[in-house]
Amino acid sequence: MSKIALVDDDRNILTSVSISLEAEGFEVETYNDGQSALDAFNRKLPDMAVLDIKMPRMDGMELLQRLRQKTQMPVIFLTSKDDEIDEVLGLRMGADDYVKKPFSQRLLIERIRSLLRRQQAMDTDEVGTTEETKVMVRGSLTMDPLRHAVTWKGKEVTLTVTEFLLLQALAQRPGFVKSRDQLMDVAYDDQVYVDDRTIDSHIKRLRKKMRSVDEDFSSIETLYGIGYKYNEA
Repeated sequence: MSKIALVDDDRNILTSVSISLEAEGFEVETYNDGQSALDAFNRKLPDMAVLDIKMPRMDGMELLQRLRQKTQMPVIFLTSKDDEIDEVLGLRMGADDYVKKPFSQRLLIERIRSLLRRQQAMDTDEVGTTEETKVMVRGSLTMDPLRHAVTWKGKEVTLTVTEFLLLQALAQRPGFVKSRDQLMDVAYDDQVYVDDRTIDSHIKRLRKKMRSVDEDFSSIETLYGIGYKYNEA
C-alpha cells in the first residue's frame, strides 16, 4: 500500500481528496502547513507528496526545496488556476508534475498512479533485463536504471524519476532528435495530458543539474520548434 502525503491549508481539499485516495487503496497522511509536513518527513518519508504552493508556516516551494536536498521521491504541485509562474517555477525546482485548482479528483489520482508506476519501475527489476534496464554508457554519461544512478565524467548526478527518464530517452540514440510529444510519451502515461512547457521545464532543470558537476555540459541540444537531441561528449 503506497503512502501519500497531502499538504494543503484547505481542509475541504484534505478531507475530500483523502477519502477518494483511501477508497482507491492508498494510505494517506494530511498536513495543513509546510512545516508540519517537513517535521513528519524528517522522521519518515511517504512514497509521494502532493503539495499546495501557498501555505502558512512554510509554502510549497520552500518545502520542495528542503525535500530535494535529501530525496527524489515523486512530488505533485497543486497550483492556482491561472498562475503559470507557479507551475514553471515548481517544475524547475524539481516537482515531477502539477495539477491546477480547481481539479478533478480522478485526474489527480491518475497523475499519482502514473508517477508511482514510474517510480516502482525504477526501483525494481521485475521487467527483467532489457535495453531499458541495462547500464548505458554514452561518452561521459553512465546511467544505471536498476539503481537509478547517473554519473557524468565520474561524478554522481541526482535526478528525479522524470528527469532520469527524459535523459535516458535522449541518450539512447545520440544525434537523433526527439520531439516534445515523444518525450511526453516517455515521461508520462498516455492517459495523462501535459503541455510543452512541462517538458521544457524538466529539460532546463536537467541541464542545470548536469552543469552543477560540469559547467561546460552541452550535450542536450535544443532544436527550436522541433525538440531535443543528445550529443555524445
